[in-house]
Amino acid sequence: MPASVHIGRGELRLGDCLDVLTTSSPPRDVDLAYMDPPFNAGGERGARQKKGERVNGKLAYRDAWGGLDAFLAMLEPRLIAVREALSPVGSLWLHLDHRAVHDAKVLADSVFGRTAFMGEVIWVPGNGGKRRTGPSVTHQTILIFARGREMIWNGDDPSLRERHAETSLRMHFQNVDADGRNYRDRHVAGKTYRYYADLGRRIGSVWSDCPSMRANTPLIKEATGYPTQKPESLLERIVRAASHPSSRVLDPMHGSGTTLAVAERLGRSWLGIDQSPLAHRVTQARLREVCKAAQSA
Repeated sequence: MPASVHIGRGELRLGDCLDVLTTSSPPRDVDLAYMDPPFNAGGERGARQKKGERVNGKLAYRDAWGGLDAFLAMLEPRLIAVREALSPVGSLWLHLDHRAVHDAKVLADSVFGRTAFMGEVIWVPGNGGKRRTGPSVTHQTILIFARGREMIWNGDDPSLRERHAETSLRMHFQNVDADGRNYRDRHVAGKTYRYYADLGRRIGSVWSDCPSMRANTPLIKEATGYPTQKPESLLERIVRAASHPSSRVLDPMHGSGTTLAVAERLGRSWLGIDQSPLAHRVTQARLREVCKAAQSA
């Protein structure tokens, strides 16, 4: 299997991201890095290649580290390598769950600096609770760190907006401008701010409208059968939020290739790295389909 494959606007590299990113001088041209490492959940993860095969399917990756300290020891040098690949306006989006996210936040603070922490996204996959004792944890957390003083943030992108509540539309957006658009004016400290109803409001930090079932139901086209695959809707929002069409996107542990497929479809250049041969094959096939669809459109 080739260690490097060029497809569409990007390149797939088979190997450990630590090795790939440190074998030469870091390019420092990555505007967005989305990092979805194993969650320190223990055990192994198999991929669905045939109906009902998820549990006993071909090995995708191992998620056993011998404890949290060993997991963090694995993560730290890779965070440093990703940081060094970022541009001055680049950002890292680090996706974890309750098992390690709090300790990883402290670790990332030490790698990037506390002032580099730009916030977090609480992603609600929508799978429902499973625990019988105590509250079920039904969310995951994406920590956001900037490389420099600022990061790319496209806050007015439609993917980061939602429709105003119906009550708000009825009560507050009663003015109509010359183009027929409903709006409201707010007067604060001697200044007037105009808001248009059709633009919607900026979404907050809890994202519950990107269900994981979109990526894990065999009947839906984007599903690859690869374990823990994230939905394209989630990654599309992230790519649109934190990169430009001219940007380069990095996924140092690309898994099923969702980040790369979205980046390709949105016209970004990209670099994907994974040490799993299965992930490499699955992502190659997925990206070729994305490129084929774009050519026939």
